[in-house]
Amino acid sequence: MSEKDLIIGVDAGTSVIKAVAFDLSGHQIALASRRNEYTSLANGGVEQDMNRTWRDTVAVLGQLVDSVPECASRCAAVAVTGQGDGTWLIDRNGEPVHDGWLWLDARAAETSRHLAEGAECHVIYQRTATGINVCQMRTHLCWMRDNAPDLIKRASTAFHCKDWLYFKLTGVRVSDISEGVFTFGDYRTRTYSPEVIDALGLADHKELLPPIIDGSVVSHGLSDEAAKACGLTQGTPICLGLVDVMCSALGAGLYDPAAAPGLTILGSTGMHMRFVPDAEAVVLNDAQCGYTMPFPGGAFAQMQTNMAATLNIDWALGIASQICATQNMRVEPEMLLAAIDDLVIGARPGSAFYHPYISSAGERGPFTNPDARASWTGLDQGTTWADMLRAVFDGLILAGRDCYETMGNVPGEIRLTGGAAKSKAFRTLLAAGLGAPVRTIAQPEAGAAGAAMIAAVQQGLFEDVASAVDVWVKPHLNDAELPDEELMPLYNGLFDTYLETRRALPHVWSSQSKARRELS
Repeated sequence: MSEKDLIIGVDAGTSVIKAVAFDLSGHQIALASRRNEYTSLANGGVEQDMNRTWRDTVAVLGQLVDSVPECASRCAAVAVTGQGDGTWLIDRNGEPVHDGWLWLDARAAETSRHLAEGAECHVIYQRTATGINVCQMRTHLCWMRDNAPDLIKRASTAFHCKDWLYFKLTGVRVSDISEGVFTFGDYRTRTYSPEVIDALGLADHKELLPPIIDGSVVSHGLSDEAAKACGLTQGTPICLGLVDVMCSALGAGLYDPAAAPGLTILGSTGMHMRFVPDAEAVVLNDAQCGYTMPFPGGAFAQMQTNMAATLNIDWALGIASQICATQNMRVEPEMLLAAIDDLVIGARPGSAFYHPYISSAGERGPFTNPDARASWTGLDQGTTWADMLRAVFDGLILAGRDCYETMGNVPGEIRLTGGAAKSKAFRTLLAAGLGAPVRTIAQPEAGAAGAAMIAAVQQGLFEDVASAVDVWVKPHLNDAELPDEELMPLYNGLFDTYLETRRALPHVWSSQSKARRELS
């Protein structure tokens, strides 16, 4: 046994915080996790206690250390990733100014609309190659500037979730090349762009933005205080990973220059990504939407992101659970989820249509509209509960196709990860709906694995990301599930109707939003 034969990946997601130990070949050795908690406010805000998030991270690291023999002495490095977007402010003393604003926060909807419709939007999009939407730090800071200036006045640094945890582990204030660049930077230079910051009207607050580092090149040592808290050794290298979606992309196989696959990540939110070999191959769109994020090295991922993915399923099953409760029947949503595959496969496709915009923050891909809301349409007296659930599944699949076609076309193969990847029904329907083979990976913790791969490169265990992928990813790819040839033409027809309905709804969403404001 090598003295340093483990790398730990920390993944602080929206729902769960995990610490995962990997050996140097990328095999998972142990995992510790803890449920996350956040608070939804009446004004559309969604916040998370920053200090509690740190305590929970310490707890899962401590559990992992306790479960792995000689973990502290064997740990070569710790890498950190976490949920994307949002705004986590700290003061000069390193204390939270307020609870962290999550990507689910919707209170800056009007600010987002104003920015997206403003004359400077073109400048922002051309440099970041990322559209403006309500969940981003740049939108949050603009809202705070106009509506809560005291927050910015008290703040010294604006972090994302993983940046906050990195600071607590090392005492160093930095951000990474993914979130720092797509929010405020130039994708060609991978640095902050003064033109973007000026276009946002945030030049007077640019000191809030911490330096950008590449975690595959730079690390900092674990502080003495953090080491004592979590049971690791002081000075252990800590590496700042990319945002969680990019670490998941790395761990799930998107980084594959030869195959140039797509990657769909269906967790709380939905990501549909394509591999881009260099800055020259980045494709901008007329709608000025989507995200572009760099990998270490010269490659990128371009993506369209559905604001909500499995949140739609959670919501639908939650409604069913509430109905049961009215009859004094206690049926938890998790119990309903266990039986959902057979129910969905046996239901009638096209008996109802569902547009999966369940987030109160609206939608961000492949269009941006903070007023967008979910809906079932086309129901009649013959529509069953199973048909409605099938419509939710189909809606998520057609939303994914909408995203891929906005980026040009559906890639020749789709790699799939996230909670929905566990569903046989979803894999079968996704392959048919996209008309492409779907391949999962036998790596249950792709996000933590991607972060750990970045640390492995930084520690010199691999020459570059491509070398790490050869060892950590490719051996774990499962056989592809081919599209059902009978279902493919059916989904072609459903997609046309899905698009027609989606394009007809914005006027309705606007009217409904106005009505809600008048009633509030």
